[in-house]
Amino acid sequence: MRGDNFTYKIIKVIFFRVLGVCLLFGLTLFLTNNYEAKIVGKYDFVRSFILVIGSLCLLGTDHSILYFSGKLKSKGKLTEIKNIYFRMMKIILITSIIVAIVIIVAKQLIITFFEDQSTYVLILSGVCVLFFYCLTILNTEFFRALDLIIVSEIFRNVIKYVPFFLSAIILFLINKEEYLITFFLLSFVLVGFISTILSFLKIKELEDISNYKKEINVFTKEIFLASYPMAISSMGFFLLLSIDIIFLKKYRSDEIVAYYSVAVKFVLILSMIINTVNINISSKIAELFKSKRFLELENLLKKSSRLIFFLSLPLILMIVFFSEDILFLFGNNYKSSNRALLIMVVSQGICTLFGSVNVYLNMTGKQKYFQNILICSVVINFILNRILIPVYGMEGAAIAFSCSLFFWNILATIVVYKKDSLKVFIR
Repeated sequence: MRGDNFTYKIIKVIFFRVLGVCLLFGLTLFLTNNYEAKIVGKYDFVRSFILVIGSLCLLGTDHSILYFSGKLKSKGKLTEIKNIYFRMMKIILITSIIVAIVIIVAKQLIITFFEDQSTYVLILSGVCVLFFYCLTILNTEFFRALDLIIVSEIFRNVIKYVPFFLSAIILFLINKEEYLITFFLLSFVLVGFISTILSFLKIKELEDISNYKKEINVFTKEIFLASYPMAISSMGFFLLLSIDIIFLKKYRSDEIVAYYSVAVKFVLILSMIINTVNINISSKIAELFKSKRFLELENLLKKSSRLIFFLSLPLILMIVFFSEDILFLFGNNYKSSNRALLIMVVSQGICTLFGSVNVYLNMTGKQKYFQNILICSVVINFILNRILIPVYGMEGAAIAFSCSLFFWNILATIVVYKKDSLKVFIR
């Protein structure tokens, strides 16, 4: 029965993830067919920048709140999550301010690197909404920590896209396409406010139901020590998908960034499938490991690795066999990213065989191992992108991404097996 509940839970989440994918690709199709590739390229650059720097500002709090909720649930003290949530809000406010100061101080360095004043303006604009972006991500995971899975998925996959999608349509209709990025950034402010208000209401409900009385002190230092290795994990993956965007913008053009970013979005779909499973088992992994229920833990990992692979396989096969036709939907010029798309999708498909290896390390107190693995992976990615992109363009970026992905998945799997004698890969 428990297995059936787990599968049903995954299916519900998949429904909203599919809806989110439809919105994302509906938005992308609308932009690529109605906006100049140069504007779309700038939008994708800002989006990539916010994903990376946002994961830095979050400092892993979006992952560790699930870790702490798992611990508190095992003790029957979930009401203590309120204290942790507010401390996490304080952390992301401080980190957002620090990042803003660094970007302002490094103005000339950034302009020199890109040889373009307008790129600095894009980066500075993104920094202005970082706190609201981070709030949205934290709140989305906070809802999940409270077992409000449907609410979490609605914010993650629907509310996140709808305001910007509507803005893009209106701007196109009134011939004001140049304001696309401004409204993209403002959508984070709106969703940040909405999700925070709802979080406060849920906290109030939790207090009323349980007659809240503070019993456990979780200090900011403890939150930071548990969170920052997870930040490396999160930021590491986004860097693997963003370093190439940065170098393509520097060595190629905004148009090339737009073409390549469409290919990257297909990789993100596969990542969503992996995360759909991982998010639903993350707090459970922490709970089972803490309770020393290792047989249940091994069964959970086995089931999750199979789900990840079999849910990903149909999409991988469809993209491999119909890649050019799919890219043509975004515009004829977007077919130029076909080889890059195939390289990345096949490599990501192979890596689905490794299951939930990253989540296992993060949720069982082995964050530092994964942190070190990802740091090495990002360094490899940076070096390969620097060497390959000036010569091979989009294909070079795809090769760099694939090599880095194989490196951290294989090494992390070896670490898990050596430390805990667990096989996280599909079998």
